Amino acid sequence: MAKVKRPEPVKLILGMISAEESLFTQVEERITQRWGKIDFRSPILPFQDTDYYEKEMGANLKRKFLSFESLIDPGEIIQVKLFTNRLEQEFLYPHLSRRRLNLDPGYISLSKLVLATAKDFEHRIYLGRGIYAEITLKYKRGRGFQPGEVTFPDYRRTEYLDIFNHLRQIYHQQLGKEEKNEDLH
Repeated sequence: MAKVKRPEPVKLILGMISAEESLFTQVEERITQRWGKIDFRSPILPFQDTDYYEKEMGANLKRKFLSFESLIDPGEIIQVKLFTNRLEQEFLYPHLSRRRLNLDPGYISLSKLVLATAKDFEHRIYLGRGIYAEITLKYKRGRGFQPGEVTFPDYRRTEYLDIFNHLRQIYHQQLGKEEKNEDLH
């Protein structure tokens, strides 16, 4: 029988999508009050792999990623997603009930990148309180993060994978681990 043990803490990340770059700064101010210091900010990237959000948020969407210095328990991702859902509601277009931004929280562990969502689908696992999780990327030794069959198109981009591999290196250093075979699935 496997012994139940506490999971290793994970690196909290946040993806933001909006046509209004100024909203990224406003979200950063709000989320750092709750989850602390940001230790990584990506450049602002074009969000062009799908038009899924254009009807709701407009054209010329941009994407930015953040990560946080403090590590979290993986179970805390439920509270993070509920908080980001409330932030999305606070930033609705006035009188239109349409989002101005999309917030995608998740975390990086040594073996995977997990995203939290409120939408169920066949490859997602229910966590509780209306929140699901999916393994978006898997880490492969010598190859870095790799997309899976259901990985979102933008998360397959080389520039995104480079960001996530960099964040994994930061996380690895935070754990104080030396590179070992068992660390690198």
